[in-house]
Amino acid sequence: MSAPVLDLAVRHRLGSFQLDAVLRSDAQVTALFGPSGAGKTTLINSIAGLSRPQEGHVRVAGETLTDVAANIALPPHRRRIGYVFQDARLFPHLSVRRNLLFGHGFVPRSLRRPAQLARVTEMLGIGHLLARRPGALSGGEKQRVAIGRALLAQPRLLLLDEPLAALDEARKSEILPYLERLRDEAEMPIIYVSHAVAEVTRLAGTVALMEQGRITACGPPAEVFSRLDLATRPGAPEPSAVLPAVVLDFDETFGLARLMTPAGVLLVGRGDLRTGQHLRVRILAGDVMLALARPAGVSALNALPCRVAALGERGGPGGGTVHLALECEGERLVAKITAKSVAELGLRVGMQVHAVVKSVSVETG
Repeated sequence: MSAPVLDLAVRHRLGSFQLDAVLRSDAQVTALFGPSGAGKTTLINSIAGLSRPQEGHVRVAGETLTDVAANIALPPHRRRIGYVFQDARLFPHLSVRRNLLFGHGFVPRSLRRPAQLARVTEMLGIGHLLARRPGALSGGEKQRVAIGRALLAQPRLLLLDEPLAALDEARKSEILPYLERLRDEAEMPIIYVSHAVAEVTRLAGTVALMEQGRITACGPPAEVFSRLDLATRPGAPEPSAVLPAVVLDFDETFGLARLMTPAGVLLVGRGDLRTGQHLRVRILAGDVMLALARPAGVSALNALPCRVAALGERGGPGGGTVHLALECEGERLVAKITAKSVAELGLRVGMQVHAVVKSVSVETG
């Protein structure tokens, strides 16, 4: 059996902070998700060789980069790892072309790919920027150039440390399609650091949830973000369901699109969707109501028949809310309702109900 793409187990103390993380992943994109101070950047610095853990190992595609017990610690420049920070860190006195070629300069001439510059600029949509200097670029353009510079160093692994954190929503929307193309076309694994659920569910195949220096959950985003046992932890994201979908057709009279998902058909805003388009939908637990029968006389357009699969512990202020796992045609949804509603509806595991979906987030990547 081949070695996992990423295999690490590191322990390191910085003052009162203790990093104690174990992670194995074969995903093209592995996301490190958690609040500020959880240890995400500390962990990727250990991978990059910018800090040396006191115990443990780091292996990429079977090659050992760090093994404290064996006294192995490759220096950063020999690890062949591309690192993109929150701020682009471009050289302000160099053009975009020369910034990009700076990354190419780290590759031995015998290993350089002549067409690599053209391929990277086309993939990231920055060919028309080559003559400009960083001061004339938008925030999203700067990040795309920084990613291109890292790619031209021909790394074996790419680290993206919250690359969208400093951008406004418009610039995030601008750069996300390029990150998806990078995921689909780049021939290297990517570690993506973020505390934004929407980015992680859109880009990652595996998400590792970090909390106080430890990885507390790891798996596909749809599984991790729908876990009831994580819902009541301080700083945990609101549980949600992530479903693949395809656009069936449109109701032009009311500006709606019909989406087929494994859990059933959903109606969403028409937007600029296309018939046959593949996308993902994300449904937050707080956007799901429950009814014992198919509802009538309500404004919500979507009601899916399902079964109560599990009831979580009471949480929220005064223990007034409960998260429930729902099974809809074999897919998992999550609902957050009041403990009083659970009691009054007599909800229990195995009970048939209807999930009334108030809002659906459509992710077109």
